[in-house]
Amino acid sequence: MASPLAGITSIKDMPIEGKRLFIRVDFNVPLEDGKITDDSRIREALPTIKHALERGARVILASHLGRPKKGPDPKLSMEPCGARLAELLGVEVHVPDDCIGDAAKKIVMDLRAGQVCLLENLRFHPEEEKDDEGFCQELAKNADMYVSDAFGAVHRAHASVHGMAKLFQDRGCGFLLEKEIAALGTIVSAPERPYVAVLGGAKVSDKIAVIEALLERVDRLIIGGAMANTFLAAKGCNMQASKIEEDKLALARTLMEKAEAKKVAILLPTDVVVAESLEAKEGKVVKAAEVPAGHMALDIGPASLEAFAKAFDGAKTILWNGPMGLFEKAPFSKGTFGVAMAMAASSAFTVIGGGDSAAAVHEAGEDVAAKIRHISTGGGASLELIEGKKLPGIEVLRKSV
Repeated sequence: MASPLAGITSIKDMPIEGKRLFIRVDFNVPLEDGKITDDSRIREALPTIKHALERGARVILASHLGRPKKGPDPKLSMEPCGARLAELLGVEVHVPDDCIGDAAKKIVMDLRAGQVCLLENLRFHPEEEKDDEGFCQELAKNADMYVSDAFGAVHRAHASVHGMAKLFQDRGCGFLLEKEIAALGTIVSAPERPYVAVLGGAKVSDKIAVIEALLERVDRLIIGGAMANTFLAAKGCNMQASKIEEDKLALARTLMEKAEAKKVAILLPTDVVVAESLEAKEGKVVKAAEVPAGHMALDIGPASLEAFAKAFDGAKTILWNGPMGLFEKAPFSKGTFGVAMAMAASSAFTVIGGGDSAAAVHEAGEDVAAKIRHISTGGGASLELIEGKKLPGIEVLRKSV
């Protein structure tokens, strides 16, 4: 079977010395009052950027930030990202006031080997999201080579991740993207078995395609979080005030029948932590079939956690996407943190599929996060890869295989 990276050149194998190297990064960081509240996306890109600078490339970085509605919005400028990157790299980072045109051209043309600039927010131009050909050509005009390291954006056919890449003979991936494709590609194309998947989060509707895809590959499927309520209700449990997707009950029954036909064990919570409101200061543990009136399930209970952790015994591959409950609130975090710890203790190839589960693992403790083999940086992109989809920003990098 072809490697997930077949036909894609790594930056380390590209002749980037002295070249103007366009690197598409994902600096879509959370901001509050113009200050970055979490710089992990910038940090994730550092190995690729440092590699390019050490080899004497003239580095042109580009990213989107937020969803500007009508053209440039000073609140969504890349300036804070440029300032933080300069601190992390210990070099000056030039930020022109646009990503194309004379301002960008002047700064890019003045770059010397080992210098870096960060272009202004790509989404200040609506053409970015339209994969507009003219905009692709404008972006490409000032560069000799193209590298993508923006895993969080590769599922979108936008100009800077898709159309623009086609214009370069010399194109490839950075270290972050390479790591993501290798890890997620492996669990899609050739997972070692037994393979256990854990799905959580709020809605069944968000994960239908993922469940369908996983039923073709996994040996055990664990379902927690609010989406488990819909499956429990489909089995006849009265979940009282718990969040349920009434219109998905029939689908949940169908998915459970499919699993049975494919001999895939589906594990649902047998006990849950309930409370009367999301603001409750404490919860109580009840059987999943005995939720009291006016109460809602907000976490899996201790017996469920024990059963889920036991399902990891002997597993060779474990994938997790979506928390087991309202982990942001202390009374309802034990299930999510417990799953994280059980995964960290496993000798399996462990993968966290981005989004809230990635945040939860870090919150469970950096010692826990350090033991997970791969924590994805892209929620939407990782889910689409797990579904087995071909992502535009990855496929465009492949030369004929």
